[in-house]
Amino acid sequence: EMIRRGHEVHVSSPDLKDAFADHFRAMGAIPHNIELKRTKISFTGDILYYRSIVRLVRKAGIDFVLNYTIKPNIWGSLAAKQAGARSASMVTGLGFAFIERRGVMRKLTQKVAQGLYRLATDANSHVIFQNPDDRDDFIAAGCLADRTKVIMVNGSGINLDQFVPVPLPEQPVFLTIARLLHSKGLYELAEASRAVRQALPGARILIAGMFDSGPDAVTRAELDRWVADGIEYLGLLDDVRPALANSSVFVLPSWREGTPRTVLEAMAMGRPIITTDAPGCRETTVDGINGRLVPVKDAGTLAEAMIDLGTDDAKRARMGAVSRKVAEDKYDVHRVNASMLDLLGL
Repeated sequence: EMIRRGHEVHVSSPDLKDAFADHFRAMGAIPHNIELKRTKISFTGDILYYRSIVRLVRKAGIDFVLNYTIKPNIWGSLAAKQAGARSASMVTGLGFAFIERRGVMRKLTQKVAQGLYRLATDANSHVIFQNPDDRDDFIAAGCLADRTKVIMVNGSGINLDQFVPVPLPEQPVFLTIARLLHSKGLYELAEASRAVRQALPGARILIAGMFDSGPDAVTRAELDRWVADGIEYLGLLDDVRPALANSSVFVLPSWREGTPRTVLEAMAMGRPIITTDAPGCRETTVDGINGRLVPVKDAGTLAEAMIDLGTDDAKRARMGAVSRKVAEDKYDVHRVNASMLDLLGL
């Protein structure tokens, strides 16, 4: 959309090379491979990233820097300020820096991240949020001093031409697509799956997604135990649409999100949703209308919701149709992009 509006667009990311870089060149954007240690605190690595962004902004004559996810939001915003460019941060979820943790070092890490966020947002012209809970918690933590900088958007949007409705399979097939993290609710899913398979012997529970190196990552040994217990692991998928087409219910028991893109993809393909009554997740689903909302970290209620939808073909079809309608009305990527760029003055 930025290119269509006549802007010259540069894209920076770790591992931005080969087919990944060609993807952006085909759109008309200019790719830049800039390394970043995504999940671990690395003072040296983060400063090198900051300096790389400063050099890129100056060399390419960048006027505006749009960042998203925590490290680019912080270091990209500070680099843009240093190089004399305007910037905005997109908060696609508060994640680890805002989920309550135990331990002195983890709490200290959160305080440092929140303090750095305050410096970054002081440098931003706008700060973009995908749900009101993230906005309110972010401000309450002292990460944003000027509320007039806030822009609200309906997630990252979804391409409704790419993700289209597909008939539901008759067999109850529950699918979760997520990075393999505790905070995605995968332990609760594994526990709930035992009760679901007892109540619905023909049901399948599938997980797709990549291993992660974050502080709450699921280990290979843990996943192996779940698979031995009956869960099917699909691995990392280049295209999630075939898995969604073969599913009848999409499940994401996450502890909090910005707006979960996997849920939007499932909704666009006409799937009923089971997710948590948590920030970001609750924006996508109305309990009893296009799916079920369950409490965070509650495997028992999650199992009940899965059994409820797994035993009622008509309910799954009805809720799935509503999901598609909500995706069309609220999450069309073209509407989301146009609204955001208008508010940013682009």
